[in-house]
Amino acid sequence: MKHIHIRLFIVIIFLTLFAGVLSLPEEYHLVFSFGPIHVDRMINPPTIEYNKFGISWKKQFKTHLGLDLSGGTHIVLEADMKDIQAQDRLNALESAREVIDRRVNFYGVSEPIVQSSRVNDLYRIIVELPGVSNMDQAVETIGQTAKLEFREFKEAKDATPGAFVIPFIENTLPVGITGKELQTASLVFSQQTSEPQVSLEFTSEGGKKFADVTKKLIGKPLAIFLDNSPLTWPRVNTEISDGKAVITGSFTRDQAKTLSLQLRAGSLPVPVSIIEKKTIGATLGQESVAKSIRAGLVGLVIVLVFMILQYGYLGFLADTALIIYGLISFSIFRAIPVTLTLPGIAGFILSVGMAVDSNILIFERYKEELRHGRSWHVAMELGFGKAWDSIRDANITTIITCLILYNPAGWAFLPSSGLVRGFALTLLVGVVVSLFTGIVVTRTLIRVLYRKGKS
Repeated sequence: MKHIHIRLFIVIIFLTLFAGVLSLPEEYHLVFSFGPIHVDRMINPPTIEYNKFGISWKKQFKTHLGLDLSGGTHIVLEADMKDIQAQDRLNALESAREVIDRRVNFYGVSEPIVQSSRVNDLYRIIVELPGVSNMDQAVETIGQTAKLEFREFKEAKDATPGAFVIPFIENTLPVGITGKELQTASLVFSQQTSEPQVSLEFTSEGGKKFADVTKKLIGKPLAIFLDNSPLTWPRVNTEISDGKAVITGSFTRDQAKTLSLQLRAGSLPVPVSIIEKKTIGATLGQESVAKSIRAGLVGLVIVLVFMILQYGYLGFLADTALIIYGLISFSIFRAIPVTLTLPGIAGFILSVGMAVDSNILIFERYKEELRHGRSWHVAMELGFGKAWDSIRDANITTIITCLILYNPAGWAFLPSSGLVRGFALTLLVGVVVSLFTGIVVTRTLIRVLYRKGKS
């Protein structure tokens, strides 16, 4: 059993070092000398890149600040629904939001916020672009009309089954079918496999064109582009003469739903007009960030000192787990990444104080078992066991509250504000990580490093 504890202890050490590397400050100039050792270099968190087999992927671990801290551009668009049937208006609004969100991400904005809003008969899309100061370019990118287009590959070798390459504008040709010929797209499920699929239905003119194209491209891919970027390139298995087609693939339900929304957005573009646009300075900015960090450090020091004064060496081990908690939480914020707003920072600071709650419950149970004459190691194991029910129930209620505030399903009757969701997400991450550090990390540290004579 002790070997298992040692192995877990080693895993925690490596996890802490990894989280520490991901949490390194950005553009920090490290300069120091110690005897013959001289260090003068810039410190940055790592960047992971992958470029093989036609796949290009890059991940930067850096802190993303929200509009209130970094400044940026705020745009409000209103959708003109006069030509859209009442029952289709919410779908049309969501389709437009999906297209705009995709464009904003293509524009390269770090963690934008794109959300839809409906008040009575007003259908709006709110766009926040942290760090973007070029208002004209942002408006041009967001406000252009959606362009849906079907294209075929130029080279026959690229269209050979089993050798499909990623389609780009340069290696494809238009087939004469655009979003004007697409009547609707919807999420459906296969009657044979129950897998999610995307159903397409063309207009009468579009159906004739589609029949000719599919007859020509049997066994070859037909690429679908939105705003000159490829959405998907399914293989044509047979001629489709009735104007109805199904896109199959290894879709999840959410992927198929998103694709159908994007296709509908191209085929049923909703006219949008910009009713508000403004460049926002960093209203809270570096001064507020500095004050928040200072407040967090003051609170952290107070908690650390209290734990040592109250529980001695046990408190020191709990403090060590708390520091590990901070490193893991911050590294997760960067890895997801989480856009930190001032409410988000407040949620993280709040979770620091909550992170030691479990240790306090466990240590008080431990003292109680000692008073009943238990040996220290038996008392400690019983303390962890008996405190777990209270710790679990308290944290589950907090997690439920965070999920309600974050509103991951986007329900209209729950909060949808980006600032509220930022607070909920940082608090949620903090609570989940604190369960791990408060139970697993602290318990392992005690099992490996604690002896009764040190308390």
